[in-house]
Amino acid sequence: MAISVENGVFHLETANTLYQMKADRFGVFIHLWYGAKTGHTMDYLLDYPDVGFSGNIYEAENQRTYSLNTLPLEYAAGGGCDGDFRIPAVSATNADGSSVLALRFQEYRVKKGKYKIDGLPAVYTDEAEAETLEIILRDDISNVEVCLLYGVLPQADIITRSVSVTNKGNEKVVLERVHSLCMDIPYGDWEWVHFHGKHTMERQMERTALVHGIQESSSTRGASSHQQNPTVLLCEKGCTETSGFCIGAALMYSGGFQTQIELDQLDQVRLVMGINPDTFAWMLEPGESFYAPEVVLSCSEHGLAELSHRFHRILRENVCRGKYKLSERPVLINNWEATYFAFDEKKIEKIAKQASQLGIDMMVLDDGWFGKRDSDMSGLGDWAVNRTKLSGGLGGLSEKINQMGMKFGIWFEPEGISEDSELYRKHPEWVIRIPRRNPVRSRYQLVLDLSNDAVIEYLYYTFSKILREYHIEYVKWDMNRSICDWYTAELPPSRQKEMPHRYILGLYALLERLTNEFPNVLFEGCSGGGGRFDAGMLYYCPQIWCSDNTDAHERTFIQYGTSFFYPTSTVGSHVSAVPNHQTGRITSLKTRAAVAMAGSFGYELDLNQLSDKEKEEVSKQVAAYKRYQKLIYNGLYYRLSNPYKDNMAVWAFMSENRNEILIQGVVFRARSNSLRKRVRLMGLDLEGLYQSEQDGCTYTGQALMSGGILLPRIEGDDAAFEIHLERML
Repeated sequence: MAISVENGVFHLETANTLYQMKADRFGVFIHLWYGAKTGHTMDYLLDYPDVGFSGNIYEAENQRTYSLNTLPLEYAAGGGCDGDFRIPAVSATNADGSSVLALRFQEYRVKKGKYKIDGLPAVYTDEAEAETLEIILRDDISNVEVCLLYGVLPQADIITRSVSVTNKGNEKVVLERVHSLCMDIPYGDWEWVHFHGKHTMERQMERTALVHGIQESSSTRGASSHQQNPTVLLCEKGCTETSGFCIGAALMYSGGFQTQIELDQLDQVRLVMGINPDTFAWMLEPGESFYAPEVVLSCSEHGLAELSHRFHRILRENVCRGKYKLSERPVLINNWEATYFAFDEKKIEKIAKQASQLGIDMMVLDDGWFGKRDSDMSGLGDWAVNRTKLSGGLGGLSEKINQMGMKFGIWFEPEGISEDSELYRKHPEWVIRIPRRNPVRSRYQLVLDLSNDAVIEYLYYTFSKILREYHIEYVKWDMNRSICDWYTAELPPSRQKEMPHRYILGLYALLERLTNEFPNVLFEGCSGGGGRFDAGMLYYCPQIWCSDNTDAHERTFIQYGTSFFYPTSTVGSHVSAVPNHQTGRITSLKTRAAVAMAGSFGYELDLNQLSDKEKEEVSKQVAAYKRYQKLIYNGLYYRLSNPYKDNMAVWAFMSENRNEILIQGVVFRARSNSLRKRVRLMGLDLEGLYQSEQDGCTYTGQALMSGGILLPRIEGDDAAFEIHLERML
């Protein structure tokens, strides 16, 4: 069994990890252990002195060594509740104005299968592959009940966490925060890794030592954001790709989030993660419940690569859904950087015809095909075809594309609206804005109120009609601004802080309806690139446009940070024109393709502008990608260098049976009079014999892992290379 209870201790076991907790003699629920299997109950490590200015619960009488301010708690009210002054996982205001929740253990339930969360994305699996543990905690005065949910997937080495809060009292309670994960770690010397950034430079890895006090990664932007990502790593100092202990957590949520880590006075660590309380509150009437989003949790004794593999597998196989979650996907060409808004039907046909001749599978029509849309200042929200640009409409264009042997895809931005649009003139009340105040514009647009059922119904009707009427096989779902001015006429003043979460619930509900109704459509998420690259969106969209930055050099850094949690199959990545439109940098077509192949591959330029030699190279790139796509999507991904330190970005894909390895990379700066660079491989069969397709040389697995492999001699800056190895059987 994955879940067992012995002498009051709860054991959650996966193939390689153990999670332990228990209710103590006062009903306080204590965290004991998360790490390698020990074959032992780890409560012997609980050893706490009388720590000054640490309060004692009343039930403890004169036991001054017993304090919730020092004990490792499984789910903490904190903030001074019960004398715990560390960061809280949950807080509420009771009807009498007090904010105390003294949570005590009541009961537990073990169930077959993995729990689900109504209205929210969550890891799914067959009933035989998981078990659920429910722990019920209650505050006896307010009758607020907290249910801690644990989904245990033994073979995946994954534990999921979620929380529901129910008001079982007779008066309303206002939740001020409900974090999905709370974990106290009373041991170790830790560093934390988060992934910061900005538009066109998302998920930049930053690894730092913990400082005493609180460190935070968060977003209040209405989306998980370009600036921070809802993932976090805790690593023992010295942890590398292949050795050392590390813990990872990924929040399955696409709205404002908060990750906080506190290093306390005793050098203990508390990690909390969930919806950002700065833009959240939720009123619970008697009998009502609130459900928090899910956190996916794993740990590894053998370094960051193994931890990444576990997240890649669970997200690819148990979060992504539908036809395309594991299958090969079409190589596409998108017209955005080729034309921007300045196109007509003939120009799109010309691009598509050339793409078809080079083996590309799909033509994607980006922004500008609808309404009065010649710039981003007007037309958004008017989803009627612009007949001046597309004289034959979407039906005529898609038919012509299909006759070329290609699939047809299209760009939507359902959540946005221009003030200069027919929709805004007809329904100004559908826009997010505060009464009597001018709204904040961003990219010249406002945002529709997805907490409003009428808006959801309109968007569903509009886009389902388009997808039913035309042969569209791909949708790029974009969202091009952060959200502020939170206000909705659908809620009274006392409940306005519910709106940000209700917006995300509305978004998920809309996506659920459309993806279910159109299972053969490949939905790609996008928010100005990677502004909503999170596990929540992957539940609906099996790939996400990684970044609006298509510069191959900078993409190596973006994709490096992305790789710690997200599988390659989820990463939308394209070859674009040079000089690059974001940086002005010029890189070779070979380099641009090598970087873009570490994802869902495509092009974003006018192929007609290429020379005959370049067109031939594109044709070979498309063929090479199709040859390697299964390996790239489903193989084990290894980071073989750190681009921040090594003057190169090198990565590898290895088949699960360790028979095939594809090494790709970019050396940033050429250096004269120097030795060839080498990289050590990971995960090979030590006694296996591997042969290089490029030069015919053979190597033992032990040699490749200990001594490494020499990279080709490099000339020029940002020079790409590729090495393909196969085990000789």
